Amino acid sequence: MRCPACEHMLYKRTVEKNLTVCPECTHHFRIGAATRISYLVDDGSFQQILEDLTASDPLGFKFRGTTYKQRIKDDEKKSGSKEAMQIGKAFIKGRGVVLGVMEPNFLMGSMGYVVGEKLCAAVDKAIEESLPLVVVSCSGGARMHEGVVSLGQMAKTSAALAKFDEARGLFISVLTDPTTGGVTASFAMLGDITIAEPGALIGFAGPRTIAETIKVELPEGFQTAEFMLEHGFVDMIVHRKDLRSEIARLIDYCQK
Repeated sequence: MRCPACEHMLYKRTVEKNLTVCPECTHHFRIGAATRISYLVDDGSFQQILEDLTASDPLGFKFRGTTYKQRIKDDEKKSGSKEAMQIGKAFIKGRGVVLGVMEPNFLMGSMGYVVGEKLCAAVDKAIEESLPLVVVSCSGGARMHEGVVSLGQMAKTSAALAKFDEARGLFISVLTDPTTGGVTASFAMLGDITIAEPGALIGFAGPRTIAETIKVELPEGFQTAEFMLEHGFVDMIVHRKDLRSEIARLIDYCQK
């Protein structure tokens, strides 16, 4: 396989052993929810919640000859997940957490009704059991197939996290490549502590869309994790190999 950053030819097995990170330039490849969970939690500790919750088709949406219902079936087969987020209880280095992980291979990790409901359910579980909430975002934004039903989840997830804050819960938000659109404009940027993976694209509209719309030259590295750290939008950048240890350290530091 070829690394899109340094263009080195790499053995796939070598990359996978390196947590799907390029051994030459440390480019972090995108990974699915199941792989992310296996890298992040203690072996066998993830207990999934609301696994069978699936989307409806409120608009009877069709796009380029394909229906929304068919796209859901196709992406479920491709990703092995029934929706664009998995939630559940788990342990990270022995620390109990409620975990939410987005699935980029299911409609680009977009947030529809089900993703919003799962995020809110994860918040409720974290409040109920007095556990930290860890959410790993990887999303193309709100899901156009559901129209305002999807957009409403931006307000609902934000309100749920406000309730979590009132309950003095700890919310650690992890931003991976890409984190964009309605997800960035809602729950992804509301963490008590916001972590980004190196090189992750983080923003609302993408750089190309902005450049084409307002016709200005954007700063070098615009909307990368490093740019966001420099401008105060994230708290730290953490390599994938250090993410487990860093989350465990933060939970201990916050006495949660």
